[in-house]
Amino acid sequence: MDLRILRELSTDARIPNNLLASRAGVAPSTCLSRVRALQESGVIRGFHADLDPAKLGLRIAAMVSVVVRSDSRDSMLESARTLRGLPEVQDVFVLGGTPDILVHVVTDSIESLRDFVAKNLGANAAFSSTQTNIVFEHLSPAKKA
Repeated sequence: MDLRILRELSTDARIPNNLLASRAGVAPSTCLSRVRALQESGVIRGFHADLDPAKLGLRIAAMVSVVVRSDSRDSMLESARTLRGLPEVQDVFVLGGTPDILVHVVTDSIESLRDFVAKNLGANAAFSSTQTNIVFEHLSPAKKA
């Protein structure tokens, strides 16, 4: 039952509870309590709106690979969390292997991207190098039927 609920919510997080319950084959009250339990247990981390950055004027997207200096490895997670709070940052991934951190960035111009990388990554003494890859096209996951 929980997997059916999660599948439906991952397709449409705004689905009304009555319809979600019907698709999961349970009573609406049961469905609501299961969704709440999944939220409380951390399985459902939240609900969000999927925004189109380009329609907000953020037309440049990049994936920036970051290599952390060996003497800064103890603070790598803290550095990644700091990056996560920057307005240009969409996602931060801490990786095993090289690079150490992958940062998904969106900006309004190539100049803004350059400035972001220089100020927030290149000037950070914990980082030994960066590599910026421009995203030509972002293909969202296919909708599950």
